[in-house]
Amino acid sequence: MQQNDFDGFVDIIQAVSEQYGKRLSDSVIALYWQGLKDFELSAVRDALGRHLRNTDTGQFMPKIADIIRMLQGSSQDAAFSAWTKVDKAVRRVGPHESVVFDDPIIHRVLHDMGGWLGICDKTDEDWPFVAKEFENRYRGFKSRNERVDYQAKLIGLCEASNSREGKKIAPPVLIGDTEKAAQVLSLGSNSAKMLSMVRAPEECENQLSISGKLE
Repeated sequence: MQQNDFDGFVDIIQAVSEQYGKRLSDSVIALYWQGLKDFELSAVRDALGRHLRNTDTGQFMPKIADIIRMLQGSSQDAAFSAWTKVDKAVRRVGPHESVVFDDPIIHRVLHDMGGWLGICDKTDEDWPFVAKEFENRYRGFKSRNERVDYQAKLIGLCEASNSREGKKIAPPVLIGDTEKAAQVLSLGSNSAKMLSMVRAPEECENQLSISGKLE
């Protein structure tokens, strides 16, 4: 929201509070504004409407976290959705290609877990434990609702090998929403040091893959 949305925001919050027999003070409204100003006014209005209609929680005045949950879904749902993308990418793209997901938190979590190659190197026996660790880490970042530092792309074997040898580097595979993945690529950091890599297979020496999209 922009500053010129503030009056409309106040009207909505006060209207909702009156549904619960309350009138919010200026200081409390300021807290709601601070916590929700990163979202569009229309989205906040919609989330508040859905909260009012929710038969499980709608009898209580929504807190900031309740509204964000309506806007984004629970962190558990988001973590499961994110892991589904990672699982599919590991199986369909594999370790040779560099990848860019449409969610910067995925990049940060995978980097902290050993990078793209580290994830791709896990065994089937490890996989359930890897999934649980990923989801726990992802939920931690998601629940804090803060910006994360992340690498612009997750480096695959071929790029690691070609980069060391000064060869041309193929563009990464974009995973998920192409436009969002491109934005993740453009806004991420390229300064983070790559983790130590294993020797790339000989087939990578002259391999230049075409960038693509994984639904």
